[in-house]
Amino acid sequence: MTAVACIFCRLARGEIPSRKVYEDDEVLAFHDISPQAEVHFLLIPKEHIPTLAQVQAGHEGVLGRMMCLAPRLAREQGSDDGFRLIVNTGRVGCQDVMHLHVHVLGGSRALGAMMPRS
Repeated sequence: MTAVACIFCRLARGEIPSRKVYEDDEVLAFHDISPQAEVHFLLIPKEHIPTLAQVQAGHEGVLGRMMCLAPRLAREQGSDDGFRLIVNTGRVGCQDVMHLHVHVLGGSRALGAMMPRS
């Protein structure tokens, strides 16, 4: 999918409305349209990066910015006692939208285990 047709690129350009959590020149954070937790928003770089597997050294700044924003935004959205970050990558990682994005999930209730413990 090209950046022109990418739904997250269109959101970043303001062509599609979203419930914004945060925005600056490099990053957009917005509420997930199908939340899986009390708090569930996405952090995306405005630059089109298809997956985490395509990240290059030049992306360090924006990825670092996203990681630094996640805790502050999670707290501001009501995740005072922790949160979970998820980055699905590629087909095997069940990535639905081919634009790098970080799911931030949290709230007041425990999220439960991601994987069964052996």
